[in-house]
Amino acid sequence: MQLTIKYFGMLAEATSINEEEVQTEVCSVSQLVEKLKHQHPKLSDKNFKIAVDQKLVDQNYMIDSKAEIALLPAFAGG
Repeated sequence: MQLTIKYFGMLAEATSINEEEVQTEVCSVSQLVEKLKHQHPKLSDKNFKIAVDQKLVDQNYMIDSKAEIALLPAFAGG
């Protein structure tokens, strides 16, 4: 399947891109994150959240179809 990966803030700076297309099989968010960290080693020391199709998800969420993935820098509420 094809995923659109969008990077925001310091994550876009770390990868030097704002968006990319990634081909992968059905996988969990944690598996995808490991793949992205392998492709972009500077992500390894960053803290971020993942959104799939504009909804925040946890590391166990299964991505099983074409989706838009956003890597969002950690943010504080208030």
